[in-house]
Amino acid sequence: MTAGSASWLPLSPGERSVAIEVLVNGPLSRAELARRLDLSAGSLTRLTKPLIESGLLVESPEGGAAGESRQGRPSQPLDVVAESRSFLGFKVTEDMVYGVVTTLRSEIVARHDRPLTTHDPGEVADLLAQMAGELAHSHPGLAGIGIGVGGFVQDRAVVGESPFLNWRDIPLAALVEERTGLPVVVENDVAALVEAETWFGSGRGLDRFVVLTIGAGIGYGLVLGGKRVPSEGEDRAFGRRWILDPAGPLTPDGERGSAVSLLTIPSIRYQIRAATGGDHTYEEILDRATAGEPMPARVVGDAARALGILLAHIANFAMPQKILLAGEGVGLMDVARNTVEETIRARRHPLAAPVDLETRKSNFHDWARGAAVLAIQVLVLGAADA
Repeated sequence: MTAGSASWLPLSPGERSVAIEVLVNGPLSRAELARRLDLSAGSLTRLTKPLIESGLLVESPEGGAAGESRQGRPSQPLDVVAESRSFLGFKVTEDMVYGVVTTLRSEIVARHDRPLTTHDPGEVADLLAQMAGELAHSHPGLAGIGIGVGGFVQDRAVVGESPFLNWRDIPLAALVEERTGLPVVVENDVAALVEAETWFGSGRGLDRFVVLTIGAGIGYGLVLGGKRVPSEGEDRAFGRRWILDPAGPLTPDGERGSAVSLLTIPSIRYQIRAATGGDHTYEEILDRATAGEPMPARVVGDAARALGILLAHIANFAMPQKILLAGEGVGLMDVARNTVEETIRARRHPLAAPVDLETRKSNFHDWARGAAVLAIQVLVLGAADA
């Protein structure tokens, strides 16, 4: 397997700015594009010409924005050729690998999942290579691979620490590149999801935006000035030290009353198992709480209040325009939304604007799509600091 020809590479900084603006916000007329990037008409023509000739951008047959005209032929908006390249995105969990193929604009065009029966790094890389090969048959011209992993990732290449896989200092990008011949970028899965939502999802066009995920763990991503704020401590036990209730539960995976102890799926299941001796799925616990069973109702109620406190803290200090609550644990909102919202209001100033909270139960293909967006950003556009 070899990488598809990327005839537009490398992009100059100016070309990259044009390409990203059209990719994220296009189609755009030349006048609007020049205004957004503060470019003269001549400079814009110079930058767009090679992008059009290489096939990255195309002149859309439709006219420009409403009310916009100029002498001569009508202005033709510029857009990316979304199908010109395909990208692989993988989300690696403790027991599964979820894969997607996306276009340049991150639309998912194929899905492919496989069980993960080993955590041996070489064998995991073998599996990723096999999946990439299978997807390459039906989607030739792959430009690169993005991989999302729960844990701390260094230089978008090395998994420094992943408690879910019991990995330390694993050069995952190099292992997969050796087996596929494709360029690979690896990132923390929450960071990848935040990038995807910032460019193509709920955070598109927003200056201040937050993603909070609840599921097997707690994930947090902050966007300021339209860009994700990176952190050296990203996903290094985030939430275990964020104490929401000092008298709250103590679980094996979190400090007493921490966000992890109160909100994660393993901790909620642990609390029910410790109290009742019964082992129930997260969905069963939510159903039992809805039915009014005392112990599930208490645990779910505590979780809802903890989530409200956490969201209020985020709103008070980060002051985001929107918070996206995502992950496999957001079913909590279906059964305890009123408690969450009441707690948010109680922890905010009475005159504070309501929190714009969007809730989405993400599946793991959304996370895999986030990894593909990282591949688009880094491998194609060279937007290493996007």
